Amino acid sequence: MPSVSRTYAGFQLERSGALEILTLDRPDRLNAIDPAMALDLTRYFREKRDDDQVRVIVMRGAGRAFCAGVDLKASSEAAPDQRFGNAGVRAELSIQSANREFILEMRRCPQPIIAQLHGAVCGAGFALALAADIRIAASSAQMNCAFVNVGLGGCDIGVSYLLPRLVGVSVASLLILTGEFIDAERAYALGLLSRLVEDADGLDEAGRTMADCLLKVAPIALRLSKEALRHAVDATSIEAVIAMEDRNQVLCARTEDFHEAMAAFFDRRPAIWRDA
Repeated sequence: MPSVSRTYAGFQLERSGALEILTLDRPDRLNAIDPAMALDLTRYFREKRDDDQVRVIVMRGAGRAFCAGVDLKASSEAAPDQRFGNAGVRAELSIQSANREFILEMRRCPQPIIAQLHGAVCGAGFALALAADIRIAASSAQMNCAFVNVGLGGCDIGVSYLLPRLVGVSVASLLILTGEFIDAERAYALGLLSRLVEDADGLDEAGRTMADCLLKVAPIALRLSKEALRHAVDATSIEAVIAMEDRNQVLCARTEDFHEAMAAFFDRRPAIWRDA
């Protein structure tokens, strides 16, 4: 049985071997992100850079939704001079920075992230889903760029970078400019989702199955593959991409796990990984 390792502001962690499960845990607020939660998400994903024990992360939401976005109620309850829209420009840039750093850290952390989506996946919650590497959704999932619906620009916390790369500029433009919802079936048809399950009750099993597939990959190969894929999206040429691929293959071939993987393949048995 997985054990609870620590409780953070707004989310909890469980470890099961090399798998870590991050559960957004503000179900009474549909897991909306308040300032304390944003800071702890940033800290958590930043710490993962130096964590060789955790090889895969699953992110999910407790209760009826994955994440309904930024907690607007928490913002309205802040002191008047600390509310977004009332503070000075420098203070508001600081607030905005805190609300987007966790997206950058998700992309930088070396572990593949699987997002299990159900119910509302809105605004900052949609950004969380987009920043993950693999998205699995229940048919109940409803996603949108909610920012434009509350008087802000539709381009926020990385969505305008990530979304066009997943679904193309035309669909991304529609979603960003209108705040229109996209349901799970259409998102799956567009390639925004990696897997679709009928019911939210099946998400944990689907997420664990996907995590088990990733855990079969040699640890260094998994990390280098995520890194190379992230850089390839922005590479200036295919030559630049191939140069990184060459470097990664040479690094992998110098590990014990490469020789173990070859032996396991020919012996038709599971590999036993030694390198972190």
